[in-house]
Amino acid sequence: MTTAHRQLFDVDLEPVAGARFQPTGFPDLGPALFDRPVRRDGTVEWVPALLLESAQSMANRLEAVGWDAPAHSPASALVGLPYVRVVAAEDGRYLTSSRTEAHRLASAFIKDSALDGRGMREVIRERLALRDDTPLAPRDIARAVFALDPLCLIHGVFFAEPAKIWPGQPRIARAVTSFIEAVEVRAANSGGVKRDEVRHQVGESGGATEGYGFVPYHRTEYTAARIQASFALDLAQLRSYGLGGAATEMLATLVRWEIRSLLDGGLRLRTACDLAVVDPEITDRAGTALPSRADLELELRRLIGECRDLIGDGRPIEVVWSSGKKKRPQAEPAAAVDES
Repeated sequence: MTTAHRQLFDVDLEPVAGARFQPTGFPDLGPALFDRPVRRDGTVEWVPALLLESAQSMANRLEAVGWDAPAHSPASALVGLPYVRVVAAEDGRYLTSSRTEAHRLASAFIKDSALDGRGMREVIRERLALRDDTPLAPRDIARAVFALDPLCLIHGVFFAEPAKIWPGQPRIARAVTSFIEAVEVRAANSGGVKRDEVRHQVGESGGATEGYGFVPYHRTEYTAARIQASFALDLAQLRSYGLGGAATEMLATLVRWEIRSLLDGGLRLRTACDLAVVDPEITDRAGTALPSRADLELELRRLIGECRDLIGDGRPIEVVWSSGKKKRPQAEPAAAVDES
């Protein structure tokens, strides 16, 4: 295993057709335009740039490659790694899981569920060995989280309820960060008109507001001299969990598998933003090649098998959620948080 603190990938992308792409949009902001510093010959030049995909969105996309949505189960490469699966009390149907919930193990659906008749808040507190008036033990927490869902050690989790419920409110940050930026961007303006072949005149009974008549519209796309996806894997954070060589390398390999799977599967981010990798031979900044998806899957299978002492049989931990369950009173509401 490498002793580097970080593994960094910079991957050039291009539109699969034409040169234009649709930007991401934010409420009250629109496209995320900014000026990026470019150093040339000892001087700094500021060039127009665009955040094409945010760190939050890319985290979701990396997680998604490891989940088979139609089957409500993990991708085949991740079979053998435990996770919490939530089913309905009335008929046992699948509802959600720690792999798909925004707050993962700290999801409301998981916290309000029961495992073998015991509330999951109590179970999680016990497994993480959380005690009042006692400092957190980060390595013990990491080991306990690894046994519940190892992907939480990659994509983060924050047990944010009041300290009386989870003393110390343990938090694990993301170990991988990614985003996509476009550099030296230019606006590409276009437009069109929504036609109405039925109603040729509009009056008081309905007009453009209601969707009748001819409605012109405009749109702004962008072109760029360069589009680049960046990935930063924090190897030092993975080692800090103290899980041992096989488990640490398994987590790092899993991240590399997610990156390779995402890039190989294409990046159709939006209707008019479909990107492809310029060069499939991807290397990190140190010149180390990113293996193929098939090779990474083989390595994952081997490493998962070497982690049985930490994950047991690796079967899903099935918990039961009831929609009729009475809400447990809380001293204060839980804060909305970002596990980044």
